[in-house]
Amino acid sequence: MKKFIVALLIAALPAFAQASGGAHLDHAPINIHDQGSLQRGAKLFVNYCLSCHSAKAMRYNRMGRDLGLTDEQVAANLMFASEKTGSLMTVAMPAQQAKVWFGKVPPDLSVITRSRTPDYIYTYLRGFYKDASRPTGYNNHVLANAGMPHVLWQMQETMAPGEYDMAVADLTNFMTYMAEPAALVRTKLGWWVLGFLVILFIVSYALKKEYWRDVH
Repeated sequence: MKKFIVALLIAALPAFAQASGGAHLDHAPINIHDQGSLQRGAKLFVNYCLSCHSAKAMRYNRMGRDLGLTDEQVAANLMFASEKTGSLMTVAMPAQQAKVWFGKVPPDLSVITRSRTPDYIYTYLRGFYKDASRPTGYNNHVLANAGMPHVLWQMQETMAPGEYDMAVADLTNFMTYMAEPAALVRTKLGWWVLGFLVILFIVSYALKKEYWRDVH
């Protein structure tokens, strides 16, 4: 059995290496319970990502409820590609046109942090550097010759390095939440379950002592 597990791990190593291109991945400071971070990340996502990438597994009103925003706040601040808060977060750019511009259709980002990991996304977005040989003027340390343009270049050039890192962390945090919104509910429910088990243990222990008192 141990040999089988080791064989599986060895077989998986190339996939992990390919996922990061062999580059060192920095730890992404993720906290999906930080509502302020999620709100800032959502604003960055709709302003810089949603013009090319969709998030078809997420609805605006669901995002608003989870982030503590009303439908009015979502409509006023986070909706630029749809008219109804119940709509999915789709992109208006035609797929064929996107393929001509970028060489391929930009992927949907609904579960990107689950397929690539938050550390990958965090490091990738911070890994752009100027390269005059590239059509976009930028290359990337994590994914060499990436077709994606550096959409955050103005932020990176006007912000202090620490501020830019925090902004990218917020964006990555939002995409991590978006990949599994139920995690918010599951975590809260988990604390209730743990509390119930503690109470159940106390009651069960007291009941056990009562049953066994006469036996001794």
